[in-house]
Amino acid sequence: MSQYKLVTYQSPQGPRAGLVVDETVFDLAAATGRAAYVSMLDVLRDWDDAKGLLHDAATGAAKKAQGRPLSSTKLLPPVPTPAGIFCAGANFTDHMMEMAKVQNIAPEPDPHEVGLKPWHFIKLMHCLAAPDSTVQLPAYSKMVDWEAELTAVIGHPARDVSLERALDYVAGYTLANDLSARDFTKRPHVSDTSPFKFDWLSQKCFEDACPVGPWIVPADNIPDPQNVAIKLWVNDVIKQDSHTSKMIFTLAEQISHLSTRVTLQPGDLILTGTPAGVGLARKEFLKAGDVVKVWVDGVGTLTNTCA
Repeated sequence: MSQYKLVTYQSPQGPRAGLVVDETVFDLAAATGRAAYVSMLDVLRDWDDAKGLLHDAATGAAKKAQGRPLSSTKLLPPVPTPAGIFCAGANFTDHMMEMAKVQNIAPEPDPHEVGLKPWHFIKLMHCLAAPDSTVQLPAYSKMVDWEAELTAVIGHPARDVSLERALDYVAGYTLANDLSARDFTKRPHVSDTSPFKFDWLSQKCFEDACPVGPWIVPADNIPDPQNVAIKLWVNDVIKQDSHTSKMIFTLAEQISHLSTRVTLQPGDLILTGTPAGVGLARKEFLKAGDVVKVWVDGVGTLTNTCA
């Protein structure tokens, strides 16, 4: 397991890539001796070489660089400008059962059994919100919901990759909260059979709709992304308590499929789906002052306050 984390932090000169070792943030370019490693995308685009440099820096070289305390450093989304944010929809068995009950419909069959592939929607870069930041709930919605998600960060261009090699393209993992305006899932006064019924922009792509962070842990910290616990709390009350073994499509299946549609790029984020325990099933929704915490074993905790 690698003893470091990767962050993007706010410096007097602007956003910089950072290396976290023992609660201290080191400028990543200074710690590795690579002046070109200014942004996280610079690092991820050179991932094969960067991995060795990061290991060396974390085990000694970083201590020669001047660091700053993590506790007083402002962190930004780990990848502030990803080319793509791909979000798996309806991808946990317990969440599928939960949503079928809410809608009073029969649960869908296993998509594998009926020949379906992984299904994703896209969030936009301006949806990103930093760890420990205040998230502005959209004024038009009264039903903003939480969704804890293990998130993979791509480290190599991936096109038409095999299932067996798919995880080789993951540089590391972070956390996300896929916020959703549930009262804007469907457009009113439009037929349920219309292809224009769904309002993905209003539901999923409002400002601050995708808190991400606080850091990236290297992929070797999570040897099996289908074998980690995932939880979410609102005001210290647990709402989601599940396990990635309940994913319908594994991360490897998601990467392999996505790579047949687009070339995944270094820094792309793949939100792998959320488990049961969302607000819609509880008829509870986020309000100003709520503090939301997402936790994944081996990755850490992402905290945001709503306003």
